[in-house]
Amino acid sequence: FWVAAVRMTVQLVLAGYLLELVFRQEHVLVSLFVLFAMQCFALVTIYGRLKGKIGPRLKKMLAPALFAGTTLPLAYFMIVVIAADPWYAPRYFIPIAGMTVGNSMTGITLGTERLAQAFRSGRARIEESLMLGASPAMAAGEYVREAFNAAVIPTVNSMLGMGIIFLPGMMTGQILAGVSPLDSIKYQIVIMMGILGSVGLTVYLIIHLGFHSFFNERAQLLEETD
Repeated sequence: FWVAAVRMTVQLVLAGYLLELVFRQEHVLVSLFVLFAMQCFALVTIYGRLKGKIGPRLKKMLAPALFAGTTLPLAYFMIVVIAADPWYAPRYFIPIAGMTVGNSMTGITLGTERLAQAFRSGRARIEESLMLGASPAMAAGEYVREAFNAAVIPTVNSMLGMGIIFLPGMMTGQILAGVSPLDSIKYQIVIMMGILGSVGLTVYLIIHLGFHSFFNERAQLLEETD
């Protein structure tokens, strides 16, 4: 408990000083470097949480899924949705990138772990389907859908409870800073939709493409599924 509290305090204080420095350097390379650093730290965290739970073939797909699933929605969000000028403005880019990468990290971890567990527990059933002529996509379809749903549930539940059960942290911070509640709500809705899009794309990539790592080129279920 105390370790977590101290670590949180130190990390936030350091982050505050770092952001003060970054906000003064409004340069595209600075914003992109911070995004890349966030993605790398998220990837290290994912590897640590999934260590020993997934095979090397699936592990190789984590990085492409995370980088593509967070970068593409973030770029669309900054350039098209909120039309920031410039689009890489650190004051907007970095906080939104942090929320996007953080939520996607949770989604990809839950989805990948659930998929690996499903293939271990349902191995016999998948092999039976393959022997009856089903394709890998058909044989594993049920497990793929379950893994996807399990991965996006935290984000969906958070959206369902907003405004009734709790007020989001960003919205609360804006209200405390004197921003109109209605304006805060508009920002919160837009950002949550961006987060949902990023989480959905990241999880889709790792789940719907990653399940192929459990099969060989002859559509046979591999022995090593963990």
